[in-house]
Amino acid sequence: MQPTDIKAPDYFHKVVDCQWACPAHTPVPEYIRLIAAERYADAFMVNWKSNVFPGILGRTCDRPCEPACRRGRVEEEPVAICRLKRVAADYKGNVSALMPKPAETRNGKKVALIGAGPASMTVARDLAPLGYHVVVYDGEQKAGGFMRSQIPKFRLPDEVIDEEIGYITDLGPEMRLAQRVDSLKAVLSEDYDAIFVGCGAPRGRDLPIPGREEAAANIHIGIDWLSSVSFGHIKSIGRRVIVLGGGNTAMDCCRSARRLGGDDVKVIVRSGFEEMKASPWEKEDAIHEDIPILNYLVPKEFKHDNGRLYGMTFEKVAAEYDARGRRRLVPTGEPDHFYECDDVLVAVGQENAFPWIERDIGMEFNDWGLPVLDETTFQSSVPKVFFGGDSAFGPKNIITAVAHGHQAAISIHLFCQGQDLKAERPPPMVTLASQKMGIHEWSYDNAISLDLRFKVPHRDKLAALNDIRAEVELGFDPELAFAEAQRCLNCDVETVFTDNLCIECDACVDICPVDCITFTGNGEEKDVRSRLNAPSHNYEQALYVSGPLKTGRIMAKDEDVCLHCGLCAERCPTGAWDMQRFLYDMAQASNACCSK
Repeated sequence: MQPTDIKAPDYFHKVVDCQWACPAHTPVPEYIRLIAAERYADAFMVNWKSNVFPGILGRTCDRPCEPACRRGRVEEEPVAICRLKRVAADYKGNVSALMPKPAETRNGKKVALIGAGPASMTVARDLAPLGYHVVVYDGEQKAGGFMRSQIPKFRLPDEVIDEEIGYITDLGPEMRLAQRVDSLKAVLSEDYDAIFVGCGAPRGRDLPIPGREEAAANIHIGIDWLSSVSFGHIKSIGRRVIVLGGGNTAMDCCRSARRLGGDDVKVIVRSGFEEMKASPWEKEDAIHEDIPILNYLVPKEFKHDNGRLYGMTFEKVAAEYDARGRRRLVPTGEPDHFYECDDVLVAVGQENAFPWIERDIGMEFNDWGLPVLDETTFQSSVPKVFFGGDSAFGPKNIITAVAHGHQAAISIHLFCQGQDLKAERPPPMVTLASQKMGIHEWSYDNAISLDLRFKVPHRDKLAALNDIRAEVELGFDPELAFAEAQRCLNCDVETVFTDNLCIECDACVDICPVDCITFTGNGEEKDVRSRLNAPSHNYEQALYVSGPLKTGRIMAKDEDVCLHCGLCAERCPTGAWDMQRFLYDMAQASNACCSK
């Protein structure tokens, strides 16, 4: 094996598993340490720079960081990264003085943003301070997109959206709200230097099975129904409700139905419980609110009496797997299952709809009706038109939309300045700094505890179910936040090895609590992994390999199990090991150096 090049930006980035997994690459351990130090405003700004919506995401993020968390390899549950993000937002105080100011002069370039959801507002936030005249179009009266219309208020209060959208509108974009765009050709005919499409995936999939048309009055498309609830157009629902679908939208639908009068609400899914797309905590919250989830049932028919819906029939199926592990659902042969209902909410997926994009403007679409885009630049086949968020590659989540917005803003900035969108794309900013303050003292807390994950306080269930706008999760208080922050293993503080200082005394091997360090002969990776002190099976995470030592051996450290405790560096008599803080700062439009 060749010595590891730790100067490559992605090597240590991949070791910081939470940040690597985050689409926006938020420096998670950095802001958690700030929370532990009660520097909430600083923690908020670290988040704001990266993910733009700390208070919103601290309540609603899909949390791709948490399954990746290194704490989850030591104990059953990872650090509550998402809920700590909310702590930074809840206790930050007034951060207006820390926010960037509107550009004093315009740079002569004008950019249209279609849709005022998370992707578009991220583009606005990145481009407005650079002097761009940013114009945001949206058909609704308030900005926020699906964050405002499809996420129930008991999960995300309006005041949180208002505040965090306000930080962006304070930067001076021109907000043309209640102005729906009906023609991209018309926008292209105006004097815009670039156009960004961030209109989301606004159409919910229907379920065309027998009885659908006849009983249509009581069958509702989930995302449309949630929007009507959000804006106060719907205030009640039948007593018996069936929700079809296994994603987060289905969980929002069933929990909203409970609060609007549904006392017999059930979720019915064609897949197994573990295969549902809904986040585990969303399913837990639904079950906690007395909503059963019934699995392996395929809808067959809406039952009605002269148009009055009274129930549904389902076919019972089971999962079978072939030799390649591919699943198919097969009927069990049981009699059809029948469930009574007064209303049905259909939440079986979303898809993009672009009726307002004319097909004669030179824009290419794929077989799924999505624009053909460059996956790095987000540029379409019409050079001045860029996409992001759900409208780019289909429905995802808020944090992915933010990541798209950052990358699209870089592309728009380069495009407007006549630069090459790929060749002159700015790299991430990377720093690596020793944390040594003394022989055995570090500038971070490296004590390893075995604390179980702390539970987030919830509103009393009866009170929560009686008020659809009452926020259910109450968030950590500072004391609980500190305790949960202490569970972070500081995996961005890296173990850095200098081979020419090593005397091969094996002190680091002796003291390592997880046997992740081995001194051994070199060889092919599979061979080296087989000779480590502890089994190493995760090829997704690299081994840290030194150059040849004095005996001809190498040092091989398994990054997959290292706890970043620093005991190796404390024990090392020569300073061959050091603990160095790695900070990976994703580039944004402000980092793009434009010469033209």
